[in-house]
Amino acid sequence: MAMSNVSTTTEAKSVAALQRIPKAEDTGVAKPHTGDSASDQFFWSYTEEPHRTRRQAIIKAHPEVTKLCGPEPLTKFIVLGVVALQISCAYLLRNTDVISWQFLLTAYIIGATANQNLFLAIHEISHNLAFKSPLANRLFAIIANLPIAIPYSASFRPYHLTHHKSLGVDGLDTDLPTALEAFFLDSVLGKAFFATFQIIFYALRPMMIYRLPMTKIHLLNVVAQVAFDYLIKKCFSGHALAYLVISSFFAGSLHPCAGHFIAEHYVFEKRPVDAKPIAPLPETYSYYGPLNALTYNVGFHNEHHDFPAVPWTRLPALHSLAKEFYVDLAHHKSWVMVIWQFVWDKDVGLWCRVKRKEGGRRVGGWQEEELGANERAGKYMAGVK
Repeated sequence: MAMSNVSTTTEAKSVAALQRIPKAEDTGVAKPHTGDSASDQFFWSYTEEPHRTRRQAIIKAHPEVTKLCGPEPLTKFIVLGVVALQISCAYLLRNTDVISWQFLLTAYIIGATANQNLFLAIHEISHNLAFKSPLANRLFAIIANLPIAIPYSASFRPYHLTHHKSLGVDGLDTDLPTALEAFFLDSVLGKAFFATFQIIFYALRPMMIYRLPMTKIHLLNVVAQVAFDYLIKKCFSGHALAYLVISSFFAGSLHPCAGHFIAEHYVFEKRPVDAKPIAPLPETYSYYGPLNALTYNVGFHNEHHDFPAVPWTRLPALHSLAKEFYVDLAHHKSWVMVIWQFVWDKDVGLWCRVKRKEGGRRVGGWQEEELGANERAGKYMAGVK
């Protein structure tokens, strides 16, 4: 069955999606679930993640691509504006009933969109793309974190950089759902529950996979957030603080912008069971629609994984420069339809992720060399050192 939300060329369609491969180890192609084991139905890959290879090919074909790397000064001004917007909304709603339509509608339309924007600002900053100084980026991420009401920016960075360096690696990539999640949520109701509360899954799952040590930057993140939340409640009201918390929940729930969480790495393509193992399953999907304007172009996700040191404002230029590498890749047309299809399509669910046993490494702290950038030398590089 063709996927209405996934766009591919005719050639790409011929090599995409679900299949049975008797000897995946021999082909190197991901071995998809066959339903033989209820405890493990992920797509297991025997090749390295695709982005390193494509990055090297793009650099060889277009060496000028490295000039796109480096911080984007505009980011800090947008962050400060969105932080001010959320504080203003919290103040204006300080005396509004939490269960009133005015409160909830504002939290969903403005608050959730703004906090999703801040989620992705922190994502940008985690790659050192707001300032040249790594420390300045760590501290500014804490400021961007404030309207989210829950401290997470310091922890997000090492988990996220490990996701890049260890894409799909079982036990390292905390973006991957666990077998327990996939087993118990393998139904329409289960997937609807996951899509509604996915922000909670993404917040708690990393700590269940492995825990980070408490560093000074983690402690500062917690102290700053607790102090900010206290001041909001003390100076405004408990309703004002509730606005920020509810905005964060909506931002990671059934919200159009939240579709990117599912869209980025879940396998949506389908392949007949008798299809030949011609090519690996795509494990990263891009989206080139209008919601990128609100989300730091996170939809350019193949491009971002290929070159994490390229900031959000230059990802479209990267796509145009190396278009021959991206034009045939499967991509989504709508994040709203991603959520809809994820919930209702029986062939798409939490099992639909590519996993690998080996590769990559864990990033343990913010002093680690930045992915795509040599922090010690202060130089931004397009590849992984």
